[in-house]
Amino acid sequence: MPDAGSLVEELAAFEDRMRRFNRIVTTKAPIAQTPKTQVWALNKAKLYRYDSTAESRNRHRIPLLLVFAIMNRPYILDLRPGNSFVEFMLDRGYDVYLLDWGTPGFEDRNIRFDDYALDYLPRAIRKLKQVSGCSEFSMLGWCIGAIITTIYAAMRPAEGLRNLLLLTAPLDFTDRQSLTFAKWTDERYFDLEKVLDTYGNMPGEMIDYGAKSLKPIENWVGNYCKLWDNLDDSRVVTSWQAMHTWVTDNIPMTGAAYRQLIQDFYRDNLLIQNRLKIRDEFVDMRRIQANLLTVIAEGDHITPPCQSEAIMTKVSSKDKQLYRIPGGHIGIMAGSAAHRTTWPHIETWLGERSRGN
Repeated sequence: MPDAGSLVEELAAFEDRMRRFNRIVTTKAPIAQTPKTQVWALNKAKLYRYDSTAESRNRHRIPLLLVFAIMNRPYILDLRPGNSFVEFMLDRGYDVYLLDWGTPGFEDRNIRFDDYALDYLPRAIRKLKQVSGCSEFSMLGWCIGAIITTIYAAMRPAEGLRNLLLLTAPLDFTDRQSLTFAKWTDERYFDLEKVLDTYGNMPGEMIDYGAKSLKPIENWVGNYCKLWDNLDDSRVVTSWQAMHTWVTDNIPMTGAAYRQLIQDFYRDNLLIQNRLKIRDEFVDMRRIQANLLTVIAEGDHITPPCQSEAIMTKVSSKDKQLYRIPGGHIGIMAGSAAHRTTWPHIETWLGERSRGN
């Protein structure tokens, strides 16, 4: 039986550990530290150009535009020094731009995918061309960002898009048995209009809750157990805190866009069938001609692989590649192995297609 002195020491050590644990969980980590300059804005959206030397930019003539989801912060692409896709691409000579959709307010509740794909994105691209001095560009769309970039690529095939990269792209909703979200958003169980009538926009907290509920033990218990078990490993703590900062920094999705996502995509599966109407014009993916790289995360429970595969047979691109990689929806780009697996493959593929003719 331990003596009183030993017990006091153990309790003091436990108390100290709990204080450190609580401080890490409740403190935001410094993120998105790569220097950048704002070059354009429209409403809440902003276009940034990451700082680099003119000499390094000239290594790849074609600029790269990064487009993330409309209900998450895009700094997951520039999470922290040493674990930043942006930093990785800058170091390899790319002229990198980031489109930040911003945080929609109640006044933005009527913004649709139509507006994102045909107003915001084209205007940002025009500014990118002006700033970069290049009439062609590459575009990487991740998650919902991949939906928007796919719509744009199909509806504006002659506006200079040379390379289209799609990451964990939720484009095909045919296999409903594999889509947990499809079951949850079934009209028999989910009153879409009641939610939007109540909130105007879809609250980010509700979207986050739904995503975490797909793996509740891992997200609400295992995640914190990992931190507790590695509290003395500064590398794990730094990585955990940065990811936790991003995961808990939620933003709403505009009501009109959320209605389209549920009705036109999850319930009616219009896009992959070339039946989705954007401003009275059908989105025909056969019009996509850009070089195409589709990246699939084999362990993705947010966007299962079945959602990203069919586009390979739908587009007219002569140069197209499907790349499968172990990992999850976010981990393949922001996990500890991303700099050894996903990023080098993207860079190699893009580098061969980003030089002048």
